[in-house]
Amino acid sequence: MITLASILRIPVSMHNVKEEEIFRPRAWGSFGTAEPESADYRACQTFGPLYK
Repeated sequence: MITLASILRIPVSMHNVKEEEIFRPRAWGSFGTAEPESADYRACQTFGPLYK
């Protein structure tokens, strides 16, 4: 489900998946690595939805 949310550019802030099992695209690194969840939100805001 996290991958599907990632494809659709939907940030997921609460889940029970281990950090090392989560795939984040390389572009997400430019939005910060100290707080991955906030980087997810910033990346989704910047890139916008894949489908409208």
